[in-house]
Amino acid sequence: MKKFLLIILGILVILVAVLLIKMYTYPFKKNTAGNSEGWKPVKNDSALMRLSGGIKIPTVSTGSLGEFNYAPFDQFKEYLKTSYPLVYQNTENNEVNTHALVFRLKGSDPSLAPILFISHIDVVPPGDADVKNKEQNIFRPDDKPLPPVSKVAEDWDFEPFSGTVANGRIYGRGAIDMKGMLFSLMESMNMMVKSKKIPKRDIYMAFGFDEEVGGQKGAVQIADYFKKKGLKFDAVYDEGGLIMEKGNIAGIDSDVAVVGCAEKGFLSAKIKVKGLGGHSSMPPMESAIGKAAVIMQRLEDHQMKPTITPLIKQFFDNIGGAMPFTNRLAIANQWLLKPLLLSQLTKNNTTNALVRTTTALTMMKGSDGTNVLSPEVEFVVNFRLLPGDTAKEVRDHIAKATEGFDVEVEEIDNTREASAVSPINTKAYQLIEAGVREINPGAIVTPYLTMAGTDAYKYQIVSKNIYRFMPIKINNSEKQSIHSTNEYISIDNYMKMIHYFEFMMTNYDK
Repeated sequence: MKKFLLIILGILVILVAVLLIKMYTYPFKKNTAGNSEGWKPVKNDSALMRLSGGIKIPTVSTGSLGEFNYAPFDQFKEYLKTSYPLVYQNTENNEVNTHALVFRLKGSDPSLAPILFISHIDVVPPGDADVKNKEQNIFRPDDKPLPPVSKVAEDWDFEPFSGTVANGRIYGRGAIDMKGMLFSLMESMNMMVKSKKIPKRDIYMAFGFDEEVGGQKGAVQIADYFKKKGLKFDAVYDEGGLIMEKGNIAGIDSDVAVVGCAEKGFLSAKIKVKGLGGHSSMPPMESAIGKAAVIMQRLEDHQMKPTITPLIKQFFDNIGGAMPFTNRLAIANQWLLKPLLLSQLTKNNTTNALVRTTTALTMMKGSDGTNVLSPEVEFVVNFRLLPGDTAKEVRDHIAKATEGFDVEVEEIDNTREASAVSPINTKAYQLIEAGVREINPGAIVTPYLTMAGTDAYKYQIVSKNIYRFMPIKINNSEKQSIHSTNEYISIDNYMKMIHYFEFMMTNYDK
């Protein structure tokens, strides 16, 4: 018995040694960035005024796909023309499907594949939260900046379409998503033209107008327009990842710039469950709503299997070196500890979304009376598909969950597969790293999986190198203000974003 215990102990010692050796020799990416602050923002009141004016125009997309009030979009087009006459005079520019805008700055070498920067004009509705200050035309760029918010506000500090500049911020719906990026691109190209910088390759900008409701009339049409012209882009840059402030990714004591190299797919299914209706005084043994509850419980209890995709492996390889000991141990020893690692990742809603196709029950409809049994109950389940999972597999998953019940399944909205995964061993990605070092040298830059849908997905027909990243540093509360209340972008972030895109445009071929 003693000899047996010694053998077991010896095996454990060897196992621990192997685990430690693998961890300490694992090729985690080293963060070699410096500790300097990088490029220091230089406030530009004119640029602030132009963004403020753009936010004031309520280009809201809502309702049926592509069916909304286009008058503000016409106003916005004219506003851009008057705000950036040099860009319009020195680029080829045209409209696609009336409201989408395309700009081309010619390069010196037409043999080189062009690059494309995209954004979108439309914004989501502002909601009905109260407004603290209803004063208009507030422009105080020299205010002392307030610290970033630490929780999502219940009210708007200023009217959502006031474009207020105060407290070191630009307030309003679209300040981050996406007019801040759109105007920073226009500012960057304006500077290129003004300083007579001629890029080697053509630089395109494309702005859709219905991204928030699917992009079918904007980005889809622009991408098709490019394809018909025979264009292939060396890189496409869109929104997606951000620079997450130190402490906002658990266990990492560093800013982290997450670059979306892929985005999840989308499938929403309306499931109608049939049963016996009637008066609640004589209920059947199993009602339609009870059957629906069983199916919903199955969907939540037996979700699609988690897995660490190659993209997420790259993500962990990049940030793992800055993580605590236990995390590094698990990442470096997935040959043994992968089940434990996945178990921990799936316990958190954020990391769970990185490693599986998620399941979200979003809507439900049944009887309209307290004493009426509905003969049919319907609910909606939304899946966000992990790259590697397919819509067919999700459909099979739904069929298994509804097995044994009388149901009708209808896919609603626009089902789409997960995007392709863009490589990181490209000039296009490496320039993002260089651009981040320019404005935030201490940040870890890593590939990432974008959870939400973007217009970038539509451009796969014209490029294999698509990257989703907005170069602003924010915390989780600021991030949650997107599509919520009291959206703002700091003046520092906006000035850095302009500099970042000018750096990208100027240095792509240097």
